[in-house]
Amino acid sequence: MSTLAHAVHDSRTMLRRNIKHAVRYPAVGFGSAMMPILMLLLFAFAFGDAIGAGMGGGRGTYVTYLTPGIVIMGVAAGSMSTSIAVCQDMTEGIINRFRTMNITRSSFMTGHVLGSVIQTMICMVPVIGVALAVGFRSGATPLEWLAATGLLAAVAFAVTWLSVALGLISKTVESASNKPLLIQFLPFLGSAFVPAASMAPGLRWFAENQPFTPMTETLRGLLSGTPIGNSGWISLAWCAGIALVGYLWSRSLFNSTTRR
Repeated sequence: MSTLAHAVHDSRTMLRRNIKHAVRYPAVGFGSAMMPILMLLLFAFAFGDAIGAGMGGGRGTYVTYLTPGIVIMGVAAGSMSTSIAVCQDMTEGIINRFRTMNITRSSFMTGHVLGSVIQTMICMVPVIGVALAVGFRSGATPLEWLAATGLLAAVAFAVTWLSVALGLISKTVESASNKPLLIQFLPFLGSAFVPAASMAPGLRWFAENQPFTPMTETLRGLLSGTPIGNSGWISLAWCAGIALVGYLWSRSLFNSTTRR
């Protein structure tokens, strides 16, 4: 078996392991879906009429604007479970078992990343379902829905690699659950809830130049029919950069840890 084939086989085995964990402990995935759903309901019913009126419409107008930002925020929130799972593997001894086996080292991380991306994408289905129930309407074509799905997968892939690194540097599960909070908080400081143009100058500059704003605007354009401009290419560039940084950082941390 070639080196590449061996790596693919081992990654598939690790992916199957992580999917089985997700099936056995569905509360983790359920929690990833509940947070964006609760945020959606809170903003839609507590602030939807007021903000929607300010945007020239009503609650339905605001829900249509809000939903893409909530979905992006949910994808970012799904990274917490990856950080926790990696930290558990590193601190509870299973990694010592892997050292004695003839497996590709990178497959450990790849299995976590792919498993988390699949779980996150599944968790976004009920989020969109609730959004439709409370007034979200999309005129997207099947091709635009496919492009939106691809974008979400790219965002999940990128932030999950970063979360793997955060899990590797964590000494306890508690710290692993706290470190990804910055990733989850960034969409709040973008255009997820209100347009960046309505913010104060300093916050507006930050919102317009951080990664989650073009991601949100691209998803909003695909689902709602608003212009995307160059946000799509910027989003993909951010995803590629974050994924590369996360992968290189994770590989360095994992190699140095497993040599001890």
